[in-house]
Amino acid sequence: MASPIKETPVLYGEDAYRFEMAAQNVVPLPKERVEEILNTYAEIKKHCTFAV
Repeated sequence: MASPIKETPVLYGEDAYRFEMAAQNVVPLPKERVEEILNTYAEIKKHCTFAV
């Protein structure tokens, strides 16, 4: 049986400020890196079969 999920802690002060700044200043990946990730995913998906 799974363990119960604990509540997410609330951030205060400097931790909350850093979290908010990081959430507002997300740097997107370069297109080349996204293409590389998608190509790798496609290759892995081609080799994997799962019984559902």
